Amino acid sequence: MNFARPILILVAALLAVFAETQLNLPERLLAVRIHLLPAIVVFAALRSGLGMLTLTAAIGGLWLDSLSANPLGVSAIPLILAGVLMRHFDSMLLRDLPYAQFMLGAGAAAMLFFVSLGILLSVHLEPVIGWATLWQGAVSSLGTGALTPLVFFVLDRIDRALTYQPAPESSFRQDREIKRGRT
Repeated sequence: MNFARPILILVAALLAVFAETQLNLPERLLAVRIHLLPAIVVFAALRSGLGMLTLTAAIGGLWLDSLSANPLGVSAIPLILAGVLMRHFDSMLLRDLPYAQFMLGAGAAAMLFFVSLGILLSVHLEPVIGWATLWQGAVSSLGTGALTPLVFFVLDRIDRALTYQPAPESSFRQDREIKRGRT
């Protein structure tokens, strides 16, 4: 079994969480945090199995919650839910087209934002909600959607560099006999 892709996905999730929490330039400019973790979860949903997807979403969500003000586990639930929905409708998705990747990334980020907000409200925590909440949800979703094709491009490139690419099959059979001369 080749462990390059699972390790790549988990390292990308760790780096995405680190980048979200430490690089705050988009947050200073737009007053909105752009999430990279939903883009990694979309990549895991479309390029690996259900187990790797669940592991990435759960561990990535817990990493994100441990470095933010969210209670532990709030981000993992919507990420797992978004990934499982993508795996369920896997046969209908246009996984290699950038606009489909944009829409899936934006949908996963919107699910992360609004389901997390719903979970926080259901456990009687009082997040600040107003008109700016809609702005934050929309811009965060669109920003993550815009970064998702870039994440796919970079991770596919790294995956191709790390994994074995099988040689294309020849159109000639190996047991074919070649007769030379006149007959």
